[in-house]
Parts: sequence; C-alpha cells; structure tokens
Amino acid sequence: MQQVAIATDTIACLTREQIEQYGIEIVPMKMDFDGHEYREYLDISPSEAYQLLEKNPERFLTSAASPPEILEVFRELSRRAQSILCITLSSKLSAQHSAAQLAVEQAKQELPHTMIELLDSKNVAAAQGFIVLAAARAVSQGKSLPEIIKAAEEVKGEIRLVMVLETIRHVYRSGRIPKVAAQAGSALNVKPILTISDGLVRFAGVTRNKQRGVNRLLQMMRGEVREQAVHVAVAHADAPEEAERLKERVSSEFNCAELWLSEFSPIMGYATGRGLLGLAFYVEG
Repeated sequence: MQQVAIATDTIACLTREQIEQYGIEIVPMKMDFDGHEYREYLDISPSEAYQLLEKNPERFLTSAASPPEILEVFRELSRRAQSILCITLSSKLSAQHSAAQLAVEQAKQELPHTMIELLDSKNVAAAQGFIVLAAARAVSQGKSLPEIIKAAEEVKGEIRLVMVLETIRHVYRSGRIPKVAAQAGSALNVKPILTISDGLVRFAGVTRNKQRGVNRLLQMMRGEVREQAVHVAVAHADAPEEAERLKERVSSEFNCAELWLSEFSPIMGYATGRGLLGLAFYVEG
C-alpha cells in the first residue's frame, strides 16, 4: 500500500500521460446539453463539447461532481493508500470544493483509518494542473503528506495563468460583466485578456486581434520570468494548431524547464468559448 494518493478534478486539464505516469485519480465534472448529461473527458471529448457550446450556448450547462461521487473516489483510493490529498479548482469559481468538503466529512465516518486532506488550488486549468503535478511528483519521491502539501503550496504561491479569448461573447456567463456588454464587445470583435488571482478570473485588458493578444501574453510572462528557468503549459480551447505555434514560440524565446500542451476544459470554456489560448507558468525553484 502506498503512503499518499493524489486526486483532483478534470478542470486541472492534465494530459493522459501525466495522469497515468503519476497515478493521479481524476474526478470528472459534468455538463448537460439539451437534457443529456456528459462526464467530462469520459463521455465526451473537449472538441465535441465545444461544438455543442457553439451550437447553442443557452442549452449548455455545467455542474460539479456530487459529494457521493467524490466519496466513491475516496473509497477507491483508500484501498491502495494510507492518505489522500484532494486538490480542487478554485472554491471561488465552483461548488466543487464545497462538494469535496462534504465528501471528506462523510469519509471520516466511513473511512476512519484514511487521512484525507483537501487543498483549494485557488486556480483553474493548467495552473491547477501544475499544483497537482507538484504534489504527485513529491509522492513519487517518497515524501510524507505534510511535505507533499508543502510542495503543492509552493507552486500554488508561484503559478501564474494568463489567457486571451477568441471572443468576449460568452464571458457574461462568468458573472464578471453584464450580458449586454459581452454582446457589444462581441460585435466589436475585441479579444479579452484574462488572468487569475485570489482564486478569481479577472480582466487584464483587451486587444483588437488575436496575434496582439498572444504577444501580450508572452510579454506578461517575460516580465515575470526574464531569463530564469520556467515551467510552462500552453493551454488551448479546441485550437491545437494555434497552440502548437505558441508552444514553438515559448520554446524558442524562454528557458523552459518543462513545456507541455493542455486542452482547456469545456466546463470552464462555457464562459470563454472556443479559440482560447493561455500560458500557465512558474519559475524553477
């Protein structure tokens, strides 16, 4: 039996290879379209989900995993590990963290011999993914649960996420701007720049075209990392070719200790739409 197992949700946007390499357990979040429920990545691919979103945004709904579903993951992990660290997306953006808290309380009664710790990543997408990877890598090094949590917290304190959207059309669904403003911005074809801080997604400006937006992302990252070794994930919402080109630029312009592509979760994409490009990054410690 291993000492510690790591669990997270699909919003972490990890690759299949990373999940398998580190034995990370993934709790699928859910979406509903026209009365049909889909578990993210299991019942529907990101590309298929974005097609549904484009078809009719008003019929595209999302939901967190329920406490019983998360508890079932804890049951499974308790069979192979003495302790569990569950890392969720930002509690300020989803009910997923609250659902996990309820599952932990239920597990105290049902799984009294399993220590379960819950960590709010205060992040989303590949930024959350990097926090999960830090914990999983600490597990692979045989570190104790407090050491694993410390490794995750250190990356949590350093990670940055910057994004440029193809359209502002869907952003009203985040609750950050009124629907009429999103519609007006969509008509003007502006490209919003978003960041995440204090667990919330925030506007950092707009550009008039996508290429300028990408240049702005790179400029923002350059201002943070300069010549230092940096861990980077290039995120995209059903825009693999653009993401590959951005990855090539990052590889040539920065000293990358790690660089990978991450598919942006359609669960978050319901408020961003297709075509998003983003950079999650932190400086090598």
